Amino acid sequence: MSAPHPTEGELAILRVLWSRQEPMTVREVHGVLSRDKDTAYTTVLKMLTIMADKGLVRRDESERSHTYATVHAEPVVQASLLQDLMRRAFSGSALTLVQRALDADSASAEELDAMSKLIAQAKAKRKRG
Repeated sequence: MSAPHPTEGELAILRVLWSRQEPMTVREVHGVLSRDKDTAYTTVLKMLTIMADKGLVRRDESERSHTYATVHAEPVVQASLLQDLMRRAFSGSALTLVQRALDADSASAEELDAMSKLIAQAKAKRKRG
């Protein structure tokens, strides 16, 4: 199976499906998306159809109202997008990616502490493996 690379619009739909963690109808997805942005029902239907064809969502046609569920968990899609971004924009360097993120000054003190713990865990994992 190829790595998932959803578009921005597809990612918005995936976020809705991930947040519910259960299959949803087009109407339900449309209802959630319409809270933040005026989105046509037919647009959501078309996007979900395309996403099913691309293998991003699974369509269940067993009921009158078809339902859609994600194929990939959120961390899988995030990892795929991050790997692609890191390869294209940072020559594959995790260090440069993190440097640019920290240069943006958007991390809170709590996030920086959490990052330090993640780095320590990653180091310990490398030593064991």
